[in-house]
Amino acid sequence: MRRIAFINEKGGTGKTTLAVNTAAWLARECGLRVLLVDMDTQGHAGKSLGVDVRTLPRNVFHLLTGDNVRLEEVVQPSAIEGLSVLPAYKEMADFPVAVASDARRARRLADRLAPAEAAGYQALVFDAPPSMGLTTRNVLVASTEVVIPVALTYLSLDGCAEMVETVRQVGQEEGCPELRVTKVVPTLYRKTALADAILERLKTYFPDSLAATPLGFNVKIDEAQSHGQTIWEYSPRSRGAETLAAIAREIYEAAASGQGKGRPPRVA
Repeated sequence: MRRIAFINEKGGTGKTTLAVNTAAWLARECGLRVLLVDMDTQGHAGKSLGVDVRTLPRNVFHLLTGDNVRLEEVVQPSAIEGLSVLPAYKEMADFPVAVASDARRARRLADRLAPAEAAGYQALVFDAPPSMGLTTRNVLVASTEVVIPVALTYLSLDGCAEMVETVRQVGQEEGCPELRVTKVVPTLYRKTALADAILERLKTYFPDSLAATPLGFNVKIDEAQSHGQTIWEYSPRSRGAETLAAIAREIYEAAASGQGKGRPPRVA
């Protein structure tokens, strides 16, 4: 079963957009049964699929902290055939305190998702919060593949370096030898000299794992999210759909090709 985490310690990098639409692409184009796991207090992954996360009696927090809560009781369907979502909301802010005394607190997510494969899911896609802490550590432990969206701004290079090191460190400390960065996706792309210069540096540092297609600003993608839809539902023939499909295809093919090598960038 594929276990793909979308992680960046900075917000506003297009992380949720990539996670939601990649999950939808895997369900639509590959015929996989996919579970999108939202771990962010904002609940944007669920909202992007039209789920009113504010009114749900249970979400991922209750699954993680209540041993009697079953996975199927929390999972919500989506309008995309084969795609379901495990929603999150503000309660996730209390997760680190709620499990502080648990010796397996870094493995709560992996443990609670153990029934997913038996339930028929073929891929798990995680939308991590935009910060490093126990919640993101849980996401890393539950994953084998990490996708890092990198906004094409100067300081993002340093953040990318830290994220790569974090993945390596967590994999070593938690006994997760398969965990690795399989794709680095440039986002917020504009045709400027600075953006192109940062893109060239990323190509140097990640020659095998940098996505060939950067994600630029696209109004159709923003409009789709505002309607609680994926780009495939809202505007399947748009440039945004074409771009997200190309990125999703690269992510899908990355693990099979053994991608994920590269040295962490450093800002001069």
